[in-house]
Amino acid sequence: MGWVTAGDYEVGLDGGKVVCRNAAGRRLKSVPGKLADDPSVVGLRQLAEWLERHERQCLTDVERWMVRSLPVPLAVLARVWPDPAWQHALRDVVVTGPDGAVAGFLRDADLDRGLGLVDLDGDTVRIAPDLVRLPHPVLLEDLEDLREFAVELGVEQRAQQLFREVWHRPAGLDAEGTVVEEYAGGAFKELRFLHARATQLGFRVRGGNSVCSVREDGRVIEARVWIGDYDSYEETETGPLTWTDGSGRGLRLGQVGPVAWSEGMRMAASLYAGRDIEDEERAA
Repeated sequence: MGWVTAGDYEVGLDGGKVVCRNAAGRRLKSVPGKLADDPSVVGLRQLAEWLERHERQCLTDVERWMVRSLPVPLAVLARVWPDPAWQHALRDVVVTGPDGAVAGFLRDADLDRGLGLVDLDGDTVRIAPDLVRLPHPVLLEDLEDLREFAVELGVEQRAQQLFREVWHRPAGLDAEGTVVEEYAGGAFKELRFLHARATQLGFRVRGGNSVCSVREDGRVIEARVWIGDYDSYEETETGPLTWTDGSGRGLRLGQVGPVAWSEGMRMAASLYAGRDIEDEERAA
């Protein structure tokens, strides 16, 4: 950590917070109030805010690559790896090899040496595929075994991959159906509460729907849950879950791939979980 001068003190960043020490080098419990508007303090606080946004964006991008099944060039990973924010977001994600089988947990990325991985035997190995694939957990065979192995290794993924909730399409599902009602009917006292929940969970709200977009088998699929588009002070409830293709045309349930199904169900369940439980209990 470096220090910069601020009046008779020195200030720096530690763990994303501005810290201060006096002329004798003793670290203070807090930054003196008289330094609040000092250019050095203001600059460090702005830097801390930028670093926090950058870290969130890196994590969002890594999860987007996974959810949208986007292969990432090795050169890109090698270029961003030295950045701590990118490294924290990428470290220990499960990577598959060119054959689609699990290759291991990511520990390093270098343009010349390739990817450094801990494989399923606990050994350190290197592979150098042109494109790196970070599979969605619903596509991973033996997911439960991988989760147990990750715990044994002390793996702590920042990106939601292994421990992301997944839903599998039921075997007896009517393939010609078009809606899933399992998480419909979750009541909210005001529309704005449901809209706010969708936004906080990271979903886009468009045309009265909470929308989650994935790319699967080379095509874009949107999962949609109706949440309402009328006055924000009206009561509302979650609607059924549907899926559309890139042109907005509705899909039959049999046309929905495993990733789109899992992410759509995850969105619907997350929205439904925020419903007004008190009203339900009174009604019961």
